[in-house]
Amino acid sequence: MGLHFDQPWLLLLIIPAAAWLFWAWKRTLRLSGPRKAAAFTLRAVILLLLISVASGFAPTFRDDYRAVVFVADRSASVADDASIAGWIGEALDGKEDGDRAGIVSFGRTAAVERPLTTEGGAPALRAGIDPVYSNITDGLRLAASLLPEGGRIVLLSDGRGNVGDAIRQSRLLRSQGIAVDVVPLASRAADDAAIESLQTPASVRLGERFTIELEVASTAEREAELRLFENEREIARETVRLSSGVNRYLFQNIAGSAGFNRYRAEIYMPGDHRAQNDTAYGFSRVEGPPRVLVVEGEPGSSANIASALEASLIPYDLASPEQLSVELADYARYDAIVLNNVPATRLSETVMERLASAVGDLGIGLVAAGGADSYGLGGYYETPLERALPVYMDLKGRRQMPSLGLILVIDRSGSMDGGKLELAKEAALRAIGLLRDPDTVGVVAFDDSPWWVVEPTKLTDRDAVTAAVQGIQPAGGTDIHPAVAAALDRMLEIEAQRRHIILLTDGMSAGNNNYDALTAAMNEAGITMSTVAVGMDADTALLKRLADAAKGRYYYTADQSTIPAIFSRETAMMARTYIVENRFVPAIGQAGGWLPLFSAGVPAVDAYVATTPKETAETVLLSPEGDPLLARWSFGAGRSVAWTSDLMGQWSTEWTSWPQFPDVLSAWVKWTFPQFSTDPWLVKARLEGGDAELTITAQGAAGTSNLTVSLTGEDGSEETLRPVPVAPGEYAVRLHNARPGAYFMQISESGDADGAPSGGSLAGFVIPYSPEFRLAGDEEGRALLEEIAQVTGGRMLSPEQPGEVFRIERIAARGKVDLTRGLLIAALLLWLADIAVRRLSLPWNRIAAALAGRFAVRQGPGADAAGATAWSRLKERTRSAGEFYAGGGIRPRGLEPRKAEDKLPDVRIGGTDGTDAARAGPSATGSAPSNGSHSVLPDAGSPDSGGAAGSPMERLLAAKRRGSR
Repeated sequence: MGLHFDQPWLLLLIIPAAAWLFWAWKRTLRLSGPRKAAAFTLRAVILLLLISVASGFAPTFRDDYRAVVFVADRSASVADDASIAGWIGEALDGKEDGDRAGIVSFGRTAAVERPLTTEGGAPALRAGIDPVYSNITDGLRLAASLLPEGGRIVLLSDGRGNVGDAIRQSRLLRSQGIAVDVVPLASRAADDAAIESLQTPASVRLGERFTIELEVASTAEREAELRLFENEREIARETVRLSSGVNRYLFQNIAGSAGFNRYRAEIYMPGDHRAQNDTAYGFSRVEGPPRVLVVEGEPGSSANIASALEASLIPYDLASPEQLSVELADYARYDAIVLNNVPATRLSETVMERLASAVGDLGIGLVAAGGADSYGLGGYYETPLERALPVYMDLKGRRQMPSLGLILVIDRSGSMDGGKLELAKEAALRAIGLLRDPDTVGVVAFDDSPWWVVEPTKLTDRDAVTAAVQGIQPAGGTDIHPAVAAALDRMLEIEAQRRHIILLTDGMSAGNNNYDALTAAMNEAGITMSTVAVGMDADTALLKRLADAAKGRYYYTADQSTIPAIFSRETAMMARTYIVENRFVPAIGQAGGWLPLFSAGVPAVDAYVATTPKETAETVLLSPEGDPLLARWSFGAGRSVAWTSDLMGQWSTEWTSWPQFPDVLSAWVKWTFPQFSTDPWLVKARLEGGDAELTITAQGAAGTSNLTVSLTGEDGSEETLRPVPVAPGEYAVRLHNARPGAYFMQISESGDADGAPSGGSLAGFVIPYSPEFRLAGDEEGRALLEEIAQVTGGRMLSPEQPGEVFRIERIAARGKVDLTRGLLIAALLLWLADIAVRRLSLPWNRIAAALAGRFAVRQGPGADAAGATAWSRLKERTRSAGEFYAGGGIRPRGLEPRKAEDKLPDVRIGGTDGTDAARAGPSATGSAPSNGSHSVLPDAGSPDSGGAAGSPMERLLAAKRRGSR
């Protein structure tokens, strides 16, 4: 035996309890004697009982036993319950007295069939279990809650758990000191066929032929009938010969109508054991015909492209560069964009950013066709579109390049403040980036007078040149002539094969100077000059005249973001090496899937724009110099193709007249079509214990809108759901007890304060039948059971030996006697006794005396005689007092009348215990009066007394005086 306290530190409450009892004892004056002692004794015992209950007091005793909880798998994949119950009953026959056992069964969830008890005998498994799922995790968790440390679990299962994480739960059991013995059960053995999967493309085009793939598993070789439905319409029926294992079947179908199409496959096999796994579901979204946007640099230059698209039944729209939108959403309705010889100088920086985003983010295809205004010649160097295309715009590694001399004349007047000057500096840096180290560059900035930012120098220190250009600050007015003259003077000193000046300004020149001499000197020295007018305030007439006179090009732009492209274009055109004019037959490189297009050979090409292929691009066709003529690659979520010759027929006459040209061009365009759905939302479904967990993820930038989902089930039922945000751009919603089938959902955004829908899109997902009905082998489940036993330190028990269950070590434990209820009842009864002692008016002294007399030691005869004498005197005095107050003449002894001349004693009124009478001296007892002493009552024989006994009033006053003593 021993003692146990759950909270031993609560025993410290005895100290304040004892202090309170001591304080209360001293303060309580109403109770006295045995009554007081009894009350405080009861309270002390009550407090001690309550403190014992609070601290968890319990006597302990040694109790060694075995504790086992059987966890029975009652899911649909295992044998019947009767055989499992019989096995557990046989195992219970082997337990000894004092051993304890419990039973837990599980399917979708777990339930206690029998708590941990010493009861034996075969159990009846009657708990309500959903057998459609197998939740081993929940069964182990519930069993562990019944066991003490050192207990054991016996798991009877086929190991085909499909809810939760059984291995993770096993690790938790190991940390709790609980081992799991496993008894592997065989799955139900019967003839069964199951459709394991139905695969359809997520998205197809209207009129497109596609393949539907079925996987059918069977436990027997037998004939069966497969049926395939599209939107409840049977589209295929076929008799097949199933072999044992997995069988695959392919069906061809044509997308006949746009929208979402549901597909359902069914199999019928004679003697099939289960019907739950005979149906599978799928869906496809049939989109309308693809649409292509053709952007042409020159009106009417895309006739060959249009003819090829029309021959392939691909609708298209024509647009000029200036008509392109700056809104990304406007490009989402196209599947591909074709840029036909479009210069970057006619595309704003924002438009190029949107086009690159349409390819990289939305997966829209991009096809770039060459010409004199394309690629490097079009000013695409270091632009967003260069990032999206498979080729670089500069000529990396080319050795035979003419030496170049370039001077940039940049207006830095006050009107250039803000974005204009910053873009001008960016343009200068792009132009410098196209030059080689042996080339010469100079930069002069001007306001009222010219200022050399970079003296004409070789590009041996590019960092210094870059820093100097970035240091240009706006100030002053505008005077063009001195700046151009200074640039010409220094250009005459530069020795280069090609020398060029680029003048940029946004204002009117202050002076009215003659520029003819300057342009004449340029022509004589072979120097060219191009001019760029920015905005409506520029002197466009002067700048155009200067460009024409200096044999350069004049540019006017109202969009300052095109300035960098203009400078890049000018620098590329100055080299005059980008256009390669040489008739040749292209060589075939990395053609891949396009190789059949060129199986009969390829036509010759007369010219192309030289570029450099990117490292990860596929060069399909090459020139004799190794330059790419046709290249392709993937950029982000999209694809792009670069054709460096033209499609107008000037450089590629044989190509545009080639009979296979429409098929070849349409193949290029189709290759760039989106490879995935460009819907703004991606929906994924995960089945967990009968519930479907849907994850809705925003494609692209995550919005802050609330979502509303209108769900349409397989049977046509509709339901409205509110997804919960779980992460930026990610939402989750749960479907409880989801039925198998193909589901469609309309996702609506409501970002307004009033919650009105602001947009929507369609999506779909499939919920399959429960994995409990899959035809998986026993090997997979046995591997899981072995791992559970290994992780927890348990045993692999044979189904033929149930007697091995209780052959385990006992748990060395100590039992406890729970006294909580008894202690509380005792405290309650003592509390009632405490109330009785304090509140009931009983002769407690006589009770105490009687109790004391019962247990006191008997005294001698002398003591009894003395007590009798004292009792007689007390009765005599009581009788005398009664007669006196009743009006009789007999006065009690000690109250005889005094003489009239006697003085009254000094009486202090208010005493309650008779001490004043004692202090009065012998006069109060009837002895001879001393000097100065008087009787309290007047003498009965005096004239003032009114008679021997006195009047009633006098007797009352006398009694009052006596009572105050």
